[in-house]
Formats: sequence, C-alpha cells, structure tokens
Amino acid sequence: MIDLLVAGGGPAGLATALYGARAGLEVVVVEKRCGAIDKACGEGLMPHAVDQLKRLGVDPGGRPFRGITYLDERSSVTAPFRSGAGRGVRRTVLHSTLLDEVQASGVKIEHGEIRHVDQDDDSVRCNGFRARYLAAADGLHSPIRSSLGLAVTPDRLRRWGIRRHYTIAPWSENVEVYWSRDEEAYVTPVSEDCVGVAVLTSRRGGFDQHLASFPALAERVRDCAHGHDLAAGPLRQKVRSRTAGRVLLVGDAAGYVDALTGEGLGIAFSAAKLLVDCVVADRPEDYERQWRRMSRRYRLLTAAALHASAHSTVRSRVVPAATRWPRAFAAIVNQLAR
Repeated sequence: MIDLLVAGGGPAGLATALYGARAGLEVVVVEKRCGAIDKACGEGLMPHAVDQLKRLGVDPGGRPFRGITYLDERSSVTAPFRSGAGRGVRRTVLHSTLLDEVQASGVKIEHGEIRHVDQDDDSVRCNGFRARYLAAADGLHSPIRSSLGLAVTPDRLRRWGIRRHYTIAPWSENVEVYWSRDEEAYVTPVSEDCVGVAVLTSRRGGFDQHLASFPALAERVRDCAHGHDLAAGPLRQKVRSRTAGRVLLVGDAAGYVDALTGEGLGIAFSAAKLLVDCVVADRPEDYERQWRRMSRRYRLLTAAALHASAHSTVRSRVVPAATRWPRAFAAIVNQLAR
C-alpha cells in the first residue's frame, strides 16, 4: 500500500511529493497533463517562498526582485524586503525544476485524473490505487474538494486573473503594482529579457481592454507581447475544512482568498510540509489547525486589503496613503514577505 497518493502535479502537489519522499514515504503523483504546466500566475515568489524552495534543494533560476512598488497615475512608493530577495520565475520553469527534482527523488508520476474517492478507517482508494493518505492538490476548482462536500459557495465579490508576457528588459528591481479604479496590474521581472503582467479584476474583458486602464504601462510594453494570454478565476474559494478522513487538501484546493498579496505559492509550500508531517505522525486531524495557524497572517491581511479595495473611494486612496506613510506600507509588505 502506498503511503501518500498526491492528486495533482502542479507546484503544490510536487512540493508535497518532495517532502514526502524526503520523509521516507512511498509517494505517487497522479496528474492528467504532460510536460511543464503553465498557469495564469503573477510568477513572483516572495522571499519566504524562495527560502522554502532552497530547503527542498530546488533552484529554478529566474530574476531576483528586491521589494514591492505601488503606483497610480500621480504617485508611487516602494517597500524594500528586509528578509532577502524574492524571485520572478516563469511558471513553466518553476514546474520543470520541481518535476526534475521529484523524478530524481524516485517518486512515480502517473498520468490520469482523480475525481471519485473511497476511503475507510485505514486507507483511501481511487484510480486503482490504495494509499494510507491522499493529498488533494488538484487546483483552484478542485473536483476532489467538491466531491467530498468541502467547498463553500463563494461570496458575491468575484475576481479573475489574466496574464501576458512581454519581451522587454525589466526596468525595475521590484514587482510593480499599478492601481486603477477597478483593477490592479502586477509587473514581475521573470528573466533578463522578459516581464510578466498579470491583471486582477472583477470586470469581464480581454487583456488589452484591461491594460488600457494603465496608460503608462500600456505604452511601455507596446508591441512587445509574446505567447498567449492565460486566465483563471473566480479566485475566491472558500472551504469548509481542509480534511475529510484520510484526504487532506493542499495548495489552491485548500482554499484561496486572492492573489492581491502574491502569497499563493508560499502558503502552498508551507502547507505541503505540514501535510507530510501530519501523515508521518499519522495525525491528519492536526492538519486543519496547523494550516489555519500557518496561514492566519496572510488570510487576515489579504482579506482586509481585498475588502478595502472593493470600494472605489478607498481604492483611490491606497497609493496616496502608502506614499504618505511609507513605513506602515513597508511593515505590511514585510509581514507578508517573511
């Protein structure tokens, strides 16, 4: 019998598999897609996410960034990181690097998709596998989460993300966040000749329509686009619990607030370690409490920022307020970075 079956071979699933293999568990990953997996993602790893990858022995390359800059039409303010640099990494590069490390560790990768799960007091059965535990890392709209009745109907505030790459040398050592009345644009340096631009919005429309809300940015990247656009959403995903018997949710499947603070991968990597520790201890009941404690700061700060930004009068004051009180802005950024 397998120790840990992982449903989903994205970064959260692969990090879980790596932690499991390093803990001496027999791990199998089931993923329906082949090769490097791309996703609509801001592609910026905060400093603590970079540190977590280092602890796993994973170095995906990319381009360092030193802090976060907020901008609107009239002003800007930068919060430098105090705990080391973050890193901009193409999602396909990150995935390929993690996948190579997982395969080198002896973890088996099976192609398929897990939807139906049977379990008893001792094991989980699905797709012809029998395992002591199942880690559901099957994404933002997790079929396993839904099938187990763990999903909660999201609230009315619905946001989407859409991303495009531009062949242009990065012009800043920071991730830039441009604010408009209805949406934000995140510019992340991901290599020496490429930046990614991700727009978070509650409005429908194509990328060019959204980019028009940021005239200075649109002019800077004009005629430099390459590749295809990717979108994801709705981003807000509420979860009743992150455990159901011997099934534990990890990554986006475990619930998601918003990409506004860029903490998705950092939370996923931390949760992967917690999940494996609970499996090794044979105490899945501890995972929910540990997950909540680990992610509390992120959830509270992100929810507060999201709630405030939902009101147009407050949104218009975000950058001016950060400019007026740069130390407070830097403190908030560094709370999320560590």
